[in-house]
Amino acid sequence: METEPPPLIDRNLFFGDPEYAGAQLSPDGEYITFRKQYNDVMNIWIKERDADFDDARPLTADTARPVTSYFWSHDSRYILYVQDQGGDENYNIWRVDIHEDPDEETGVPEATNLTPVDGIRAQIYSVPRSHPDRMIVGINDRDPSLHDVYHIDIESGERELLIENKEDIASWVTDREAEVRAGIRQTHDGGTELLMITDDGFEKVYEAGPEEAFSPVRYHEDGRHIYMNTNTGDRDLSEFVLFDTKTGETEFIERDPEDEADFGGATFSDISNELLATYYVGDKRRTYFHDDDYEQLFGQFREKVGDGEISFTSRTHDENQWLFHVGSDVDPGSVYYFDSRSGQKELLYQSRPDLPSEYLAEMKPIRFTARDGLEIPGYLTVPKGKEAGELPVVVNPHGGPWARDYWGYNSYAQFLANRGYAVLQINFRGSTGFGKEFLNAGNKEWGTGYMQHDITDGVKYLIDEGIADPDRVAIFGGSYGGYATLAGLAFTPELYAAGISFVGPSNIITLLNSIPPYWGPMRKMFHTRVGDPDDPEDYNRLVEQSPLFSAENIKAPLMVVQGANDPRVDKAESDQIVVAMRDLERDVEYLVAEDEGHGFVRQENRLAFTHAMERFFAEHLGGRYQEDLEEEYRKRLDEMTMDVAEVELPEESPELEAAKSADLPEFDASDFDGTELNYRVVMDVQGNEMELDLLRTAELIRTDDGEKILRLRDDMTSQMGELSDELLTDPETFRPLSRVMEQPMSNVEVKYHSDKVTGKIEAGGQQQELEEAIDAPVYADGVHVDFFVRHMVVSDMESSLIRYFDVNAQDVRHVRAVASEEDEHVRVEFEALDDHQGGRNYVVTNDGVILTVEDRMPAQMGGGTIKMTLEE
Repeated sequence: METEPPPLIDRNLFFGDPEYAGAQLSPDGEYITFRKQYNDVMNIWIKERDADFDDARPLTADTARPVTSYFWSHDSRYILYVQDQGGDENYNIWRVDIHEDPDEETGVPEATNLTPVDGIRAQIYSVPRSHPDRMIVGINDRDPSLHDVYHIDIESGERELLIENKEDIASWVTDREAEVRAGIRQTHDGGTELLMITDDGFEKVYEAGPEEAFSPVRYHEDGRHIYMNTNTGDRDLSEFVLFDTKTGETEFIERDPEDEADFGGATFSDISNELLATYYVGDKRRTYFHDDDYEQLFGQFREKVGDGEISFTSRTHDENQWLFHVGSDVDPGSVYYFDSRSGQKELLYQSRPDLPSEYLAEMKPIRFTARDGLEIPGYLTVPKGKEAGELPVVVNPHGGPWARDYWGYNSYAQFLANRGYAVLQINFRGSTGFGKEFLNAGNKEWGTGYMQHDITDGVKYLIDEGIADPDRVAIFGGSYGGYATLAGLAFTPELYAAGISFVGPSNIITLLNSIPPYWGPMRKMFHTRVGDPDDPEDYNRLVEQSPLFSAENIKAPLMVVQGANDPRVDKAESDQIVVAMRDLERDVEYLVAEDEGHGFVRQENRLAFTHAMERFFAEHLGGRYQEDLEEEYRKRLDEMTMDVAEVELPEESPELEAAKSADLPEFDASDFDGTELNYRVVMDVQGNEMELDLLRTAELIRTDDGEKILRLRDDMTSQMGELSDELLTDPETFRPLSRVMEQPMSNVEVKYHSDKVTGKIEAGGQQQELEEAIDAPVYADGVHVDFFVRHMVVSDMESSLIRYFDVNAQDVRHVRAVASEEDEHVRVEFEALDDHQGGRNYVVTNDGVILTVEDRMPAQMGGGTIKMTLEE
């Protein structure tokens, strides 16, 4: 039965900054800190535990970006937090002494940057309880893709290198004393392995395949065992286990009693180290108690607050004082103080006290059957006072995509429901939390595959059930949800009346080629779950799954929203779909926030965007719309609104453009005397070394018809057997003619033309034809490029633009070779001009003898180095 619709709720109550957020108790219980606006930006405040909030004082005064999270040092002296610049996710770690007097100008104590290096992404691994004056952090200043481990003195800021990350470790594991005990890295096939740190280096003690996962939860107090979450082997739903690092055995602790969800997490006592509780999240969160005292404490608190999802957010060192968060689908949350000794309970604050919960809508768990019979979970929020029939619908796919939607308060769902739309949130296959099989069912199923089919089938379910008006369905999402929005409009254009893509990629290939460097150790995981652009079969599928290449199918109006500094989804991803829509004369709007990254954290940007959103949906779906907008936010919206006629695709750097077409250096080697040199080659990949003996010969030979040819040849001997690589070149121009590479398990034949590279690759009994178009003639990689470096040195060339064809990647690389004097030799560095990672440098004598060549392999090839050294 329909009732009168609720009043239009001011969008500021949904998307303005909360009144209070993020409360924490100091470890000694003397203070409570929280986040609140200071100078119109969310900052950290502090008050004595029993004082009123009106007596609190600010501790930080950041103006460019809100402080989004923080924590206490264990001695209750310092507040530690991280901050980036404009959303670039390059974080520095800051500390504030709570006892320091405030600065007269800012009104807060001076904050100290403990990692004052530009362009790094610092990570906090541990702030040990036993050593409250220090913390263990990761810093990627030496190599942007890898984090070395440092000890930082919190008071002085002095740092000490503990571990130089030479093993391509993606994350580090610390024990209860904050000693770094292990690392986790990705294997060549996309799996993961746990490596214990030993006196001799690293020892692998646990591993998961490319479609499995594990994660350490907490070190056991005995220093030998690790509590872990794992789904390896025959497990589908992940389980909670205790892993013995000495024997490799696992002891089962628990899996979901309802057989519905993966292991969700655990709460321990930091005093006794006993397990207190575990939880799982199916449709809703369920808690299972392992300690009678904690169950009694939790029960006492629930008696006092009633319904709602309860989670503890902070506690004192003696575990007598607690902060609990209580929320629900219609309540963004309240924070309570609870003293377990006296039973005292106190409401500290409601995060959004002016938001009228009585007018918010219920979020209901739903299930529907996908086209292949798989059951898909999700949530449906129907406008308050409306019957679930013939409603306009906004589908809101989540980001990740290796994430999930949860039951609880959701600003977008409640905002859109208040405007009259039913909101459908689908945990499509590929979402986390529902088992290994459900997650892996999404592998490589983007766009034209089953991940998007599940979203489509969810819409059709609402239509078949009479809930959705088939002519008034829109789609809106962020990150992967933004991609799913573009995919929905491009691949099922008949289904949607409008769409909003928020920081969503339009071209999967350029997305994968532009991921942040610190994701390098995880690149193989992307290849497993999304695809490898360097694999021809994957490449073709990724093109089909990229909405950009099907933009002509998009008929519905589209709004694109982007942060200019987004390190995950480059702004070019949005630029290119906007340009494509504009050139097709389709309806497209474009908003860009110059001071944001992957999402909007600044209040003025959120309020400007959501005003544009509700106006857009009102125009195309017919919902309600709050027309008024404060002047400062209207001005911000005007600044964010791009003239699509003026949007241009980013141009290549002039140097890269030149390298693609510049004449390659030619030189005459027709009088070359020939050389024969012996080298020692050491390949070091993820700590595994392989050595080879290499004989390199260069000589002029004549063909049967008397034509002179320069032959460059490497003959190698290794544990795998004999390997050879022979390149024939024109000695008068130094242009490559042909190349033959012979290995025990494979053979490669290549021919070089002015407009293409052709050949064949035989491996494992299979043959693959090679034919790659090139824009201009190229060098060959390997010995051919090395020979050019020799010529560069003897000719006293200071630098040169060159391009060469990489047989392994089947692509053209563009570099600037730069020579510099180094002691009695010449050092030549290859500086990449394109987006290929890795690097190469040479040390050469003044008369052109190469002493060393060092290749730094890109993370997607496993990382590591190949070093070739001349033997005397």
